[in-house]
Amino acid sequence: MPATLHPTIIGTVRSPLRTREECPKSGVVSLPPVWIDLHQKFEPAATDIQIGDAILVFTWLHQGDQNTLRCYPKGNRNLPQRGVFSTRSPDRPTPIGLHRVTVLDRKGPSLLVHPLEVIDDTPVVDIKPDNTPQNMANSFSALVHPDLGQAILAAGRDGWSRGLFAGFNGNISARHGSRILITATGSAKGHLRPQDIAVVELHTGQALSGGTASSELAVHLEVYQNQPAAQAIVHTHPPRLSALAIQRGVTALAELPLFEGQVFAQKLTLVPALPPGSSALGQAVGVAAQTYPAVYMEQHGLICWGETLIQALALSEELESLANIALNLK
Repeated sequence: MPATLHPTIIGTVRSPLRTREECPKSGVVSLPPVWIDLHQKFEPAATDIQIGDAILVFTWLHQGDQNTLRCYPKGNRNLPQRGVFSTRSPDRPTPIGLHRVTVLDRKGPSLLVHPLEVIDDTPVVDIKPDNTPQNMANSFSALVHPDLGQAILAAGRDGWSRGLFAGFNGNISARHGSRILITATGSAKGHLRPQDIAVVELHTGQALSGGTASSELAVHLEVYQNQPAAQAIVHTHPPRLSALAIQRGVTALAELPLFEGQVFAQKLTLVPALPPGSSALGQAVGVAAQTYPAVYMEQHGLICWGETLIQALALSEELESLANIALNLK
């Protein structure tokens, strides 16, 4: 880099590592978490970063030799030298370090991250979300906690194996702070892939990452905004409950001579037929969800919310099982 040009330093790293010799060649689990102290004026740029986010941190490796053009890979002199542009050597004409880390905590403009293998007081020049395919496979977005994406894939497979989803119908979501993960439109729930997950801002519906959110996004947003206890939602199309609704209405569950029928019938309510994907349907379900954890949308399937996806899916499965009993009795 010409001597007249300098990177914009947005913050520095607080690390127990004091020398280059102490630093591993890449981030390893055994490293302790370290703080990135952003300069106060850059705090607005980091307000949307949350605990659990996967991010890319770009550092200025200020102790690197900018005159180095070739090096021994990983410092191993038994290997032939390579041009530095094909290595991660800190010695290079433009000594920019690239680090994939997870945010473990934050306090004001400071972010606790792991693993970051740089020495104390290393300048930080940029931060970006980690949307690489490798990261998407684990967390589906740099914007949410990794476990939520895995839980959605599992819920899709489990619901499909139980007949609660068929083909491309239904949708699944999970909440993470002010964001939600939701299945993308046109995704087969029994065969979900990382690219079938979208990340959306809860209060605005703004797409942040991933695929195109389900056409029933409005329903999910309204439930989360109306019911603080809801952390996960499944919209299933249970065939037996749908058949019961057409034949006798879902209130027929209360007529079953079973304790379970009485208990679960009290968890279920009905909203009238409204256009799928409409704000009117979303608002109706949102209001109903204030009181009921299960809402049957006439002509359009079942919404169940819970504190976890397992809980929401189990409620849908329980209602489908009771509907099967009711149909067999008839």
